[in-house]
Amino acid sequence: MSRVSIWVLPIVIFLIFHVANSEENEVRQALVQFMQKLSPGNATRGGQWGWNMSSDPCTSNWTGVVCNNQGLVRKIILEKANFIGVLDASSLCVTKALSVLSLKDNNITGLLSEDVALCKDLTHLYLSGNHFSGDLPESLSQLSNLKRFDISNNNFNGELPDMQKISGLISFLVQDNQLEGQIPEFDFSNLKEFNVSNNLFSGPIPDVKGHFMASSFLGDPNLCGEPLTACPPVPMVPTNPMKKSKKPSFQKVLLFSGYVVLGLIVVLFLVYKLLKREKSCEQKKQKPKNKAVPLEIPSSIPSTTTASSDYKDGRGNQTSEYSLTSVESGMAPPLVVLTSPLLMGLTFEQLLRAPAELLGRGKHGSLYKVLLEGGVNLVVKRMKNCGISRDDFKTRMKKIDQVKCQNVLPAIAFYCSRQEKLLVYEYQPNGNLFNLLHGSPNGQIFDWGSRLNVADSIAEALAFMHRELNEDGIGHGNLKSMNILFNMAMEPCISEYGIMEAENQEQSIVSPNIEIRNDSTSKGHAYGSFSGDVYAFGVILLELLTGKMVQENGFDLPSWVNSVVKEEWTVEVFDRALISEGASEERMVSLLQVALKCINASPTDRPAMSQVSLMIKSIKEEEESSISFDS
Repeated sequence: MSRVSIWVLPIVIFLIFHVANSEENEVRQALVQFMQKLSPGNATRGGQWGWNMSSDPCTSNWTGVVCNNQGLVRKIILEKANFIGVLDASSLCVTKALSVLSLKDNNITGLLSEDVALCKDLTHLYLSGNHFSGDLPESLSQLSNLKRFDISNNNFNGELPDMQKISGLISFLVQDNQLEGQIPEFDFSNLKEFNVSNNLFSGPIPDVKGHFMASSFLGDPNLCGEPLTACPPVPMVPTNPMKKSKKPSFQKVLLFSGYVVLGLIVVLFLVYKLLKREKSCEQKKQKPKNKAVPLEIPSSIPSTTTASSDYKDGRGNQTSEYSLTSVESGMAPPLVVLTSPLLMGLTFEQLLRAPAELLGRGKHGSLYKVLLEGGVNLVVKRMKNCGISRDDFKTRMKKIDQVKCQNVLPAIAFYCSRQEKLLVYEYQPNGNLFNLLHGSPNGQIFDWGSRLNVADSIAEALAFMHRELNEDGIGHGNLKSMNILFNMAMEPCISEYGIMEAENQEQSIVSPNIEIRNDSTSKGHAYGSFSGDVYAFGVILLELLTGKMVQENGFDLPSWVNSVVKEEWTVEVFDRALISEGASEERMVSLLQVALKCINASPTDRPAMSQVSLMIKSIKEEEESSISFDS
């Protein structure tokens, strides 16, 4: 048996090597074909030009090619190279990891083919300053990871494809072409660069929310509206009732007969509907009237405090329409409406009667999506026994409301009685960090830069809240990836800040217990609460770096990371998607070191959130400097 194994092992190794080698040859051949189609006959080529079958694009440093740590082509930057051919997208996109393509300022002609959608990881596409022509391919809308798009100074025509659905687009430059039609409704709050000037666009300009000036739209004579001149009113075309018809009388008879027949059909149909409705009403009178199912939570259902992280996604839950009924009969305390224009004049009774949808139940409470009159969507969190007295809860909510932070979702109203507490938030439709990490919709890539931005925003927001609420000792108390929501601009927001005590936080995270000081001073209380937030934030950093869940089938993420790092296999902890992307190993290790400091078993040895925020900002600055240098 051992002899057989000795012979089989080399064969397996040979097959693996042969498959990998064949894939490399396929990519190399495709890139060579791509270059041949660009026709670089007049291009300036030095001794290290490459782009041939006898060398490797990564190890031989082909001109304009940048690879990641796995030897995959990540960027192709060939600007001002005097190319006179066409862009062969089908050959180019064989390189599956390609994220940046720049062919600026060449003499490339022809069409941009539909095959460009095969480059699914493409984030930057620069084709400006060439002689491309024809319609833009509809497949551009499939590049869901695209961030920057520049096709300015070409001869493209036709209408724009449906690119406004690409949520991460931050730069859209199509000026100096011959594009026509109306300008689509982009998410202008997310765009940092936008220019459609010197084309043939027509119609009203969408609401750019004041982000872009007239210079982005000049040279399109048929455009109107802000920030250009106002659109003229649409002229009404009057009809002349005195104008005599020139049709023969026979045609008039036929036309009149058709109208008569059509009118009879409509009358018969209306009679039928009225009879059917009358019969239905008689049946309803005979049967007892069924009341609408209320979103009334029976007192027998145990319900304690929880954050949204305790809830499932709601796919298996009922989504029928409810209406909140009064939790406590008799003299109910009023609904306290905080500073929000959404709820001006809203009463507790109106909130209870509003149609609602049960999003989920957890061990600490229930969560509902409520629809007010006028189409305003809210989220109502119902809690019991949250460990905070009624008076302390009121004081706490009002103090938190006084601290305004862009990346902390404020409660806009609350209700508090002896046994019931309701919190009202504005509904956020773009999901949470947990779902983005562990179940990304639409195949959207959550890349290293986006993860680092989330870490930076959350760290800065927590540091701000800890500083402003230091004297009161109010920490978050239940910080998890499911409590990081994304607003309309896909910016991360911390939800449910301060509604739980720090002691409860440690029960929901696999971690050493927080050592809460026994003194009754606010500083001692703040110490435990803030230290717990630091630990919870460290766990979120581990999720961002590893792509793994905190708890799954007995899996303990902090313990696993510590054990891998202890065995000096640090690279093994990182999410394979980040490795494939070519993310900087050095900066991922730096962020991992910050996370390990946060989850230190000793609360006294954990850094403050202000220190954590500064460390992450330093890593982010290094990342941005590196990107600028590479570009």
